[in-house]
Amino acid sequence: MNADNTVEIEAAAFRHLLRHLNVERNDVQNIDLMILAGFCRNCLADWYREAAAERGVEISKDAARERIYGEPYADWKAKYAKEATQEQLFALALAETRHPRE
Repeated sequence: MNADNTVEIEAAAFRHLLRHLNVERNDVQNIDLMILAGFCRNCLADWYREAAAERGVEISKDAARERIYGEPYADWKAKYAKEATQEQLFALALAETRHPRE
């Protein structure tokens, strides 16, 4: 495996992750991802923007979210997002005490 293959493979895996989160498992809420994994789709968008900025490319928050969600964030949110339950909010607060955000 060489550097070109590595980048191609990582990019393919990233695209698969996005497809999995936004097509196959659009039922999984961001708060559940935060509770279980410590990141969500919005975190991915932030990391995407940071990676672009490190390479001298400026991407707006909205453009990064659209890239991650596969559509404008407001549209995705209207279709799939649900109001967080008290149990989810409690679990998130507990998770954040164990693993504070970066």
